[in-house]
Amino acid sequence: MTDPTAHHATRRRSRWLPLVWAVPAAVAVLAAVVLFAIWLRAQPQVQEFIARYPGTTPLPEGAPVGLPAWLGWQHFLNAFFLVLLVRSGLLLRKGGRPPARWVRNNDGLVRTKNPPWKISIHLWLHFTVDALWVLNGIVFIVLLFATGQWVRIVPTSPDIWPNALSAALQYASLDWPVEHAWVNYNSLQVLSYFAIVFVVAPLAVITGLRLSSVWPQRAERLNRVYPSSLAKAVHYPVMLVFVAFIIVHVALVFATGALRNLDAMYASRDDASWLGFAVFAVSLAVMVAGWFAVRPEVLKPIASRMGTVTR
Repeated sequence: MTDPTAHHATRRRSRWLPLVWAVPAAVAVLAAVVLFAIWLRAQPQVQEFIARYPGTTPLPEGAPVGLPAWLGWQHFLNAFFLVLLVRSGLLLRKGGRPPARWVRNNDGLVRTKNPPWKISIHLWLHFTVDALWVLNGIVFIVLLFATGQWVRIVPTSPDIWPNALSAALQYASLDWPVEHAWVNYNSLQVLSYFAIVFVVAPLAVITGLRLSSVWPQRAERLNRVYPSSLAKAVHYPVMLVFVAFIIVHVALVFATGALRNLDAMYASRDDASWLGFAVFAVSLAVMVAGWFAVRPEVLKPIASRMGTVTR
């Protein structure tokens, strides 16, 4: 007879085997990129290019200076909701029998002709946090344009493309571009933030909406044009883009002057004190606690206030 313990151990080893090769391969690729970028920067033509395009595109006249306090709160809430979305998304992708199921009460503010779906409690969490994340995003967009902060993350000059290439080359060669985020982001940051806010985030919302219970299932023509298989194929890679962005973003925050960057984002001041770091540390602790709080004994009492929870 086959030993189930040995079988599970073999499966665990096979699951981690790709990482044994992927990590050294990734390190080797990164080292090759850095060496190639350093060689490129030594070429006279490239030096002339960087001198002409230092990596930052001037902002339009009258652009706001500094980061307002509301942006710090938005930054924290966005990160917190993304952590919960990734956590619940991974649980959903893992599959298996859910610890509980939830069904919406159909006698409250939201009433539908057809009976509501019974879904797993992890899917309930994903949909609930998704709604909060979208609401937070709407507030962010409104404040962004109401306060003029939009000019900091929306490209306003064609020179942003060569400047972004210059900034990428400077990052890759480990000789960071000169920047002062309190006044202006470098061009690569502008393109990255613009893509996340106006491309990747809407893709997450559109694909998530298609996979949710609020999507009209009987709209046959619409469902043929936009099948759920397409939404599934896009939704998970979008999550991976968010994860990759967060990893790179946090790494660069610490590598390019942690205290000053954190002071600007979390304390709304152009300084290098420990206040911003302290606020960041507290927010990080909250996000870690949120990650580990995604447990049936925590989710069930909350979900029961919004519907009926069953096994």
